[in-house]
Amino acid sequence: MSSKKSIYHDWFAHRGWKPFPFQERAREAYLKGNQGLVNAPTGSGKTYSLALPILEEFIHNHPEAQGKKWEKRPGLQAIWITPIRALTKEIEGAVSRAVQELDLDWRVAIRSGDTSQKEKADQKKQMPEFLITTPESIHILLAQKGYARHFKNLKAVVVDEWHDLLGTKRGVLVELLLSRLRGLNPALKTWGISATIGNLDQSLEVLLGKAFDPEKHHIIQSRIKKKIVVETLMPDEIEEFPWSGHIGIRLLKKVIPIIRKSKSTLIFTNTRSMAEIWYQRLLAEEPELAGVMAMHHGSISKEIRFWVEDALYDGQLKAVVCTSSLDLGVDFRPVENIVQIGSPKGVSRFMQRAGRSGHQPGATSKIWFVPTHSLEIVESAALRYAMEQEMIEDRTPYVRSFDVLVQYLVTLAVSDGFYQEELYAEIKGTHCYSTVSEREWNWVLDFITSGGQSLSQYPDFHKVVVQEGLFKVVSRKVAQRHRLSIGTIVSDVMMTIKYKRGKRIGNVEEWFIARLNPGDVFWFAGRNLELVKIRDLTVEVIDSKQKTGKVPSWQGGRMPLSSQMSATLRDQLNRIANGEQDSLELTTLQPLVAIQQERSIVPNENQLLIEKTYTEEGCHVFVFPFDGRNVHEGMAALLAYRISLLQPISFSMAMNDYGFELLSDQDIPIETAIDSDLLSSDYLREDIQRSLNATEMARRRFRDIASIAGLIFQGYPGKQKKTRHVQASSSLFFDVFNEYEGDNLLLLQAYEEAMEFQLEEARLRQVLDRIAQQEIVLTYPDNPSPFAFPIMVDRLREKITSETLADRIKKMQVSFR
Repeated sequence: MSSKKSIYHDWFAHRGWKPFPFQERAREAYLKGNQGLVNAPTGSGKTYSLALPILEEFIHNHPEAQGKKWEKRPGLQAIWITPIRALTKEIEGAVSRAVQELDLDWRVAIRSGDTSQKEKADQKKQMPEFLITTPESIHILLAQKGYARHFKNLKAVVVDEWHDLLGTKRGVLVELLLSRLRGLNPALKTWGISATIGNLDQSLEVLLGKAFDPEKHHIIQSRIKKKIVVETLMPDEIEEFPWSGHIGIRLLKKVIPIIRKSKSTLIFTNTRSMAEIWYQRLLAEEPELAGVMAMHHGSISKEIRFWVEDALYDGQLKAVVCTSSLDLGVDFRPVENIVQIGSPKGVSRFMQRAGRSGHQPGATSKIWFVPTHSLEIVESAALRYAMEQEMIEDRTPYVRSFDVLVQYLVTLAVSDGFYQEELYAEIKGTHCYSTVSEREWNWVLDFITSGGQSLSQYPDFHKVVVQEGLFKVVSRKVAQRHRLSIGTIVSDVMMTIKYKRGKRIGNVEEWFIARLNPGDVFWFAGRNLELVKIRDLTVEVIDSKQKTGKVPSWQGGRMPLSSQMSATLRDQLNRIANGEQDSLELTTLQPLVAIQQERSIVPNENQLLIEKTYTEEGCHVFVFPFDGRNVHEGMAALLAYRISLLQPISFSMAMNDYGFELLSDQDIPIETAIDSDLLSSDYLREDIQRSLNATEMARRRFRDIASIAGLIFQGYPGKQKKTRHVQASSSLFFDVFNEYEGDNLLLLQAYEEAMEFQLEEARLRQVLDRIAQQEIVLTYPDNPSPFAFPIMVDRLREKITSETLADRIKKMQVSFR
């Protein structure tokens, strides 16, 4: 197809725009029939770089289409996959405007968890030409009878925000979906869109699988450099700023002026609990924000979320307190400033959030970093440095996720069935399953048809039958249950929160509600709610005038420091150790640094700091690799185990992103441990498995694996099983497999995931190899140092006390000064 000026350029000119070079290159590649990945900064027009060529190609092939109303519609032409529901509305608006301005009779529609049953039924009768959906929703479509007819005219699939899906099991769902669609239509064009990702080449290979051809597939990179201005909110007196244990509220009064001066501000927190707290505290400090400030997170009802998104887009809101639910892609042009509460723990996450302001080509993004304690000030300087050096995190793709494969095979068996030879070739064409052997493939087939070796005597696990070579689900009960369980996002049982008179507000995990009694007040969605009663899985509430309340918390809130953040953090510490003060952050920290150097040292890049000190609790050993919580968990267990081989000794352990602590009522022979090279990477996996309860770690991973693979049915809508029942069921399966079927692929997957994702074994090995080249500096502070203090606080959190945590920390901080 000719790439000369055409509809594409006319459309840009009509809007008074000029396409960027990367948009031109993406168009050229797409119209030539190539596949690839578009990589460009947030707000630079990535959506139009592919949406417009899709429309242009159709008009070129059907010149009569413009201005025509179809008698017989052309059917589904393009699928646009996005990881978050908030982004679907943004894409729908952008594509709908282009379709209308090109006078093209295309229907643009959304299919997600928020889509009504009526809309889904209408789509089943006649699919739109352009479908915007999520990985889970499209897999539910695959579970319908005759699903192939929907895709017979499909020309293109675009996977938006691919960096957010890569490295997750949702990304594996996308890989399997693409393999099936290519099986139905070998000429299908696949493109990805990504703003922030380090391993671009690998990400493209994962997206395309065996269809990848380096001669025909391209990474289209923008040369646009997004300007991001980072400002750190500093305490008035660093000496009075907490060393640890807070959520940034001490700097709340400094956030208020930012909100006042801005047309609109997004305030990002790392957890939903922090969002609830910050919303209430901001409202208490600045009552004038009532009515012009809102909250947005994934547990709030879709009606409230949609209202917030629309009001933000229209410029009606002065501020929105949010979580990662507004991280990606959404274009809120009235937003002038971003506030990040606490460290985001990753460079790409920080850049994504910064990009929510200045969300136009050429605009500057402004983000304010609010440290929650003193050492996080260093992380602000580290983030700025990492962005300047373009140190973006890689995303490690999942491989051999047999739980997702089991679910996928049952999905296809629920609809029209599959033949094993044909499907085996398809799944081998994905990155995730490229190494699956015939023996393993046959194990999976046996598992879905007979339950495998351990469950063969139980008919409930004979889900799929084989009829003349066709693998098919014939039970309506099995089909119904499976359709309700499709997806890889596993959480605790959720309870619906609704007003006594019926309006739904959102949902919260069962374990939190179980702690409340009727009459108790809690904060949710920016409201003070009084619990009236619990009926089944519905929590009935009324508004409360009480000013205090309990704060819901959700599991899995802590994120570990990324490897890039760890490296830049160590770089900033090296600058401090060498006396460099080339940023406001490092200058501000000098009083704290002085205390650290007085009691111990600030290690340079060639040193590993270990501190040994004594308190009333016993002997403490603190080790500071600065490599993230997950790595430190494995390293602490490894060192404790190896020391125990020298002499009988018991430890308690604590860790954070900066280091870890071993605590014992005996003297810890760390000196002998250093001389014995106990931080070597030799025999790492064997010693880690002996040092930690590998079985219990795998058991925790297995709960999610069992749910994804369909071993556990969590219940029908409104009648879900209690969380403790789900946990007990998964534990029973785990014990059976562990004792009687050691080669069960789901069991082996649980052990592998525990090592790779919980302990980050590969990263731990790299850290130990780096330490082998460093000088180990052992100091003996009389009191815990500022570096050690936050680790002690993390251990303190686990203890029950009549004092508030903040009061105890304040007393400790004063006594340790």
